[in-house]
Amino acid sequence: MTPFDKFLGKMGQAAQLAQAKDPLAATKVIQDALTAAGLLRPHAAADTASPAAELHDLNPPPDWAVARGKVQRARGRVPDARRTPATAPDPRAPGEFRHGAFSAAAGQRRYRLYVPSTPSDRPRPLIVMLHGCTQNAEDFAAGTEMNVLAEQHGCLVLYPEQPRSANATLCWNWFDALHQTRDGGEPSLIAGMTREVITQWQADPGRVYVAGLSAGGAMAAVMGATHPELYAAIGVHSGLPVGKARDLITGLAAMKRTKAGRGRAAGKLRQRVPVIVFHGDSDNVVHAENGDALLDQFLHPASDTATVPLRRSKEIGTASSGRRFTRTSVIDEHGHHVAEHWALHGAGHAWSGGSAKGSYTDPAGPGASAEMLRFFLDQPGRESSTP
Repeated sequence: MTPFDKFLGKMGQAAQLAQAKDPLAATKVIQDALTAAGLLRPHAAADTASPAAELHDLNPPPDWAVARGKVQRARGRVPDARRTPATAPDPRAPGEFRHGAFSAAAGQRRYRLYVPSTPSDRPRPLIVMLHGCTQNAEDFAAGTEMNVLAEQHGCLVLYPEQPRSANATLCWNWFDALHQTRDGGEPSLIAGMTREVITQWQADPGRVYVAGLSAGGAMAAVMGATHPELYAAIGVHSGLPVGKARDLITGLAAMKRTKAGRGRAAGKLRQRVPVIVFHGDSDNVVHAENGDALLDQFLHPASDTATVPLRRSKEIGTASSGRRFTRTSVIDEHGHHVAEHWALHGAGHAWSGGSAKGSYTDPAGPGASAEMLRFFLDQPGRESSTP
């Protein structure tokens, strides 16, 4: 039995204890399992004030990248997102990096919004960036350097932030069925925030895109599936297909086990949304086959009636900084590039081509930010509404 199988067994035992109305015993089993897996500090139990507080803190999934982050921080390569000081403004992004907040029936979320320094005489594109676990907007912006690219291309960039009250490790709750629907939970908050920024800043509603890393990548996929009229394309880095998990236990299994729920079995989408996927083939946090499954899911929605097969082409290359990759481009019957898949050879669970100023980045890889933005802006213009 693998360590992960043992972990799932302990979680099943905890669920049985909870059903038997023994929350203290269930909490103890969960704590022991997380501590054995290195996902909870041994003295965490002493830090919690009550069984209710313990259950609240343990309810979110383990930090997807905590193991990698510990190694990187030990080597002095990246900061701990939970202790990251305010970074100095990047002179290549001289625009405003504004604070904001959005409230709706499902709750409230804070955000940061980058506004380029140069005025525009036409509506700007808007990119929504969803951070990974333990990250915040400032950390994610520093690591992806998307604000630098936005300054060059005249784009607005919105960074929604997950509060600790919603998830103790700041993960977006992609794995929870309550947060996979159009009109409820976190998708409704992110979509509502997007619409508000479009209106307030007169962004181009036909050129709105969403991207994310890890838990943020999985939630970006959810946003593309639940709001295809709002987002013209999505970018998923180290994420998972929509609907592959319905709760914490299936979320953990989805990250490690690739056969169950692959591709269309994870859930058919309403319509095709252009997608660009990045995934390291040495990712030991979210298995790389999840990237293949997600690509397949978005290429074959329930509404797909096309009889002309999609054309695929492959390119094998090496980034200027050293990382090898295989890029697969998918072209539809109209000659439009509807998808790209970047397999990053030897890469782990980190933003490809990112800056060491942010956490969970792989500076050696091809630039995911630049390639995502290029893919987004190359999509044909379309009519869009923001209902």
